[in-house]
Amino acid sequence: MDRLKDQALALQGELSALRRDFHMHPELGLHEFRTAERIEAELDRLGVEHRRVGETGVWATIRGAGTGGGAVALRADIDALPISELGSAPYRSQNEGVMHACGHDAHIACLLGAAKLLAQSRERFGGEVRLAFQAAEECANTTQGFFDLGFLDGVRRVFGLHCAPDLPTGTVGLKPGPNNAGVDRFTITVHGLSTHVATPQLGVDALYIAAQLVVALQGLVTRRGDPVEPVILGVGTLHAGTTYNALAETAVLEGTTRTVTRETRARLRREITRLAEATAELYGGSAELSWVEFASPLINDARAAAEVRALAEEAWPEKRFVTDRAISLTGDDFAEYILDVPGVYAYLGTGDPSRPETLHNIHSADFDLDESALPLGAWLHTASAIRWLNEA
Repeated sequence: MDRLKDQALALQGELSALRRDFHMHPELGLHEFRTAERIEAELDRLGVEHRRVGETGVWATIRGAGTGGGAVALRADIDALPISELGSAPYRSQNEGVMHACGHDAHIACLLGAAKLLAQSRERFGGEVRLAFQAAEECANTTQGFFDLGFLDGVRRVFGLHCAPDLPTGTVGLKPGPNNAGVDRFTITVHGLSTHVATPQLGVDALYIAAQLVVALQGLVTRRGDPVEPVILGVGTLHAGTTYNALAETAVLEGTTRTVTRETRARLRREITRLAEATAELYGGSAELSWVEFASPLINDARAAAEVRALAEEAWPEKRFVTDRAISLTGDDFAEYILDVPGVYAYLGTGDPSRPETLHNIHSADFDLDESALPLGAWLHTASAIRWLNEA
């Protein structure tokens, strides 16, 4: 793998230029039209076949010329966030109010770097590598569009990565087991009956029911859940009523759950539904719930994580590979790729202590990253794919 490492390091300038181009032209989820065209132009230059998934997703395929077979998959997300950039870098966003504040520009650059390395190394593997440049990870579950087209059919391993400003450059988090929370959004609509506040017995106060729910929902975590298992149940909005002196006829709560196991995710959903319906009925009203499933818990396959770590430690002894990174209760729909296919999501350290701008957390208006991490990111994609295909 020494030659591959040298090839990856030689891409530093190219990867930085790609990342900066995407950073200057960020686009929101489902509107990544220029981004997709730019990705396709790079793939065309490399002689890599590709197709659109939906309007702005891109699926690329690189077929090996060596022995072995099967398929592995690599994934990068491509959308930006509705954030106005505060940084003053020469490559700052040119689209007002939109910014690559989560490192997706770097994810694209790393995967395009992997596409180049794989295209140059076809004789080293058989089978095929599928690359997903996925739209709208931040705002919609667009994994299904890839799955419906058979992206994971016959795939034996999946790899992806995310920038991590909390890890120093040269450090990679490769943690088996839970890494990120499952994320769901719920909406509870409480139906009551409006009347004058002076005659509450003639109506049903939807706002009162909703207020009871805001408090009672926390008991599902503190009194129904395992106290050592991370769980978040948060209510973010409550809208009710039309005037100060009438009972509210309708109240709407919106909130989110964050869970780290599939079992807790399903249990909490059942309990929230039961609690809302029972509380509303107790006070004479009714409640209906709707759910949006953003992402499953992201659980790295232990064997796949160990395989990537062993491979990386051999090739990059000067780097640090850690398995004790804390679970994050943010979500990432890479989790859907590894629900039924063994895979691993790595966290690529991009924080340089000598450059404060690289230490800001993701989704910050000041976010930036240390681009010297990009060749390692491209290598991780490439080397993992080649190893897994050669084991088929």
